[in-house]
Amino acid sequence: MSDVFGTGSPAVLTEVNGDVVDCDIAIFGSGMGGSTLAWALRESGARVLVVERGDFLPREEQNWSPTEVFGGRYRNAEPWQDVMTGKSFLPGVHYYVGGNTKVYGACLLRFREEDFGVLEHPEGVSPAWPVSYAELESYYVQAERLYAVHGAVGEDPTEPWRSVGFPYPAIPHEPPVAALADAMRRQGLRPFHMPAGVDLRDGGRCIRCRTCDGFPCKVGAKDADVFAMRPALESPTVRLLTRAYAERLEPSPDAKSVAAAVVVRDGTRLRIRAQRYVAACGAVNSAALLLRSRSGRRHGTLANSSGLVGRNYMVHNSTFFMGVDPRRTNDVAFQKTLGINDWYLPGPHGKWPLGNVQMLGKLQGPMLKKARTWLPMPLADYIGRHSVDLYVTTEDLPDPENRVLVGGNGGVQIRWKPNNLTSHAALVRRLSTAVRRAGYPLILTQRMDIATNSHMCGTIVMGRDAATSVLDSTCRTHDLENLWVVDSSSFPSSAALNPALTIAANALRVAAAGGLLR
Repeated sequence: MSDVFGTGSPAVLTEVNGDVVDCDIAIFGSGMGGSTLAWALRESGARVLVVERGDFLPREEQNWSPTEVFGGRYRNAEPWQDVMTGKSFLPGVHYYVGGNTKVYGACLLRFREEDFGVLEHPEGVSPAWPVSYAELESYYVQAERLYAVHGAVGEDPTEPWRSVGFPYPAIPHEPPVAALADAMRRQGLRPFHMPAGVDLRDGGRCIRCRTCDGFPCKVGAKDADVFAMRPALESPTVRLLTRAYAERLEPSPDAKSVAAAVVVRDGTRLRIRAQRYVAACGAVNSAALLLRSRSGRRHGTLANSSGLVGRNYMVHNSTFFMGVDPRRTNDVAFQKTLGINDWYLPGPHGKWPLGNVQMLGKLQGPMLKKARTWLPMPLADYIGRHSVDLYVTTEDLPDPENRVLVGGNGGVQIRWKPNNLTSHAALVRRLSTAVRRAGYPLILTQRMDIATNSHMCGTIVMGRDAATSVLDSTCRTHDLENLWVVDSSSFPSSAALNPALTIAANALRVAAAGGLLR
């Protein structure tokens, strides 16, 4: 047995003596959910152990190299299998302290108030959540403070009500983006400054570079590792175990609780024994963890009496969109400052919600070359210098046949058939018209496939009825009294916005609910 919480113990465990580690709360995963939860519990007095599959992502010159980053230098996920085709693919997930936030664009919007209720779409229904926007609002406030969100109140036509304003002012548009915003306004649209969680506070570390969205941050100005995990590790009761893969959870003899977790670290199996357990591995890997964990109950896997673990996998319908004008160059550095939500909800444009549009970080030649290997590099550079780059997102509706499975060797399998594509196509058409009117005659688009899954959610949904959900409204499993899930697995719907801020707000809500500390 190893006492990792002894006086003077290092916060990051480089070595574990023995094959059993005891703690009060074990958190599996250090992405947005796990790191935020550890931060929220840092002063609770509970002995918190965060178990992370990866290690710290190094800060190095290559963090800023499009060739290195998009050539796969930091891609460390194992292949997953596409059940529909039988082919394997490399998913867009990253196993590091901080999880996928290490390379995210730090776009931190709140879900709309309407997203927590029932929304009708032409191809189905986006269901209501067991918690309301009002119940999450104060935790959104806390999450925005924790992640230093910059934004402007009153610009976004779908903005939900707020008890307080943004903690920091919006990041100003650079001239090419400001010109695009002006052109959109002349068409009657209402572009807004995109809420962003980067350290642009007085004395902050952000330098507003071109290598933010999709890149690791060399200067430590974004992500859950920097804002939440490292501050949490300053507490004497929080520890981090890296390079540790959570293989399975073991139920108690009466199958009413988790008795231990089996973790593989550097080829050696360890047992984690805790009073309470939290899965925060991401929507696919949290579901896979439960599916690898055997139980004598119905359906044979842990927390799965409903049969819904792994089902209702959602990943957004997303398109990379470029407007190209050969007559002018775009020398913007920090491009991701503008959003458009005019078509997000039903309104004058039509009876159906369509989704969100936001700027991408500036696309550069090596990034385009990676996506289109046949493209000559000089032409890729030319297109990148003359384009504005946007990301188009429409809600992916829950479908129980879209699901996460595990193979005989425990490997991840994905069955996903996209839906709600008519609305997505309508959104792309509307944006194409607006961007052409703004002076960009050439439109290039690419809809994302199964491997682009940075917005995964829905595989371990929360709800009020144990027959139709896996978690209760506090994100504790209905079946097991000491197991919670605090990543986007719990989301009953995907909305059409980046999920990161809602993951963080929900983790803060779960910490405040008290069940983890009883």
